[in-house]
Amino acid sequence: MSLKITFLGHSGFLISDGQYTVAIDPFLTDNPVAQHKAADIHCDYIALTHGHADHFGDTLSIAANNDATVIANFEICAYCESQGVRKTEPGNPGGRIYTPFGYIAFTPAIHSSSYEGMYMGVAAGLVLDIGGHKIYHAGDTALFSDMAMIGEVVKPEIAMLPCGDRFTMGPRLARMAAEMIKPKYAVPVHHSTWPLLTSDLSEFHPNDVTVKHMAPGDIWNYEG
Repeated sequence: MSLKITFLGHSGFLISDGQYTVAIDPFLTDNPVAQHKAADIHCDYIALTHGHADHFGDTLSIAANNDATVIANFEICAYCESQGVRKTEPGNPGGRIYTPFGYIAFTPAIHSSSYEGMYMGVAAGLVLDIGGHKIYHAGDTALFSDMAMIGEVVKPEIAMLPCGDRFTMGPRLARMAAEMIKPKYAVPVHHSTWPLLTSDLSEFHPNDVTVKHMAPGDIWNYEG
C-alpha cells in the first residue's frame, strides 16, 4: 500500500495510507517555514514525540477541529485532556498502541521535554506502522548506541532524523545514526528553521542509505 507523506516543516509530518491520516509534531502557527496553517490539517490521529512548543505546536486546535486522537506520553495526554481534548491514547517507551491502521510505538530519545514551564514527561521517538510500512521518527535526540537495536528490531523503511545540531544531533552524528538504523531512506529534519539550527547538511550522507530531502510543503508518494 502506498503512503502519502507530507512534510509540514521543522519536524512535522502528515502521513496517510488513504484511509487514516496521522499528524506527527504539528508545529505550524509560529513556524517560520511552514506552508500550512493549523486549519488546513485534516487527520485522525496526532502523534507527539515530546512537549516542547516546536513539536506540540498546534495540537490542541488540530485535535479540536478534527476530533482527532492524541497519542503521546502520559503527561502530555493528561495535559491535553485538561485542555478539552476528548480522545487520547497515552503510552511510553517500550510499548505499542494499536490502532485501526497498525500501531504506534515509543522509543527512547535523549532530550528534555516541557511546555510553558510544565514537565511533560520523557522525550521519545516514534515508530509508525501504517499501510504495511514502518517509519521511525527519532524526535529530538542525541546519537545513542541503541539506535542500532531500533534498526534491528523495527527494521524501518524510513527514518526521520534531526540534523540541526545544538539541541539535537548535527549532520555528522545523524549520518552515523542512519548507518546504525539502516533504513532504506533517511529524511533530515529539525534543521534550517531558525539561524540557531544548521542549514548545512553536507555531512549527512550515510553509506547504503538514500537521503530524501524534503522542503516544507513537499509531498512524497511512497510506494516502498
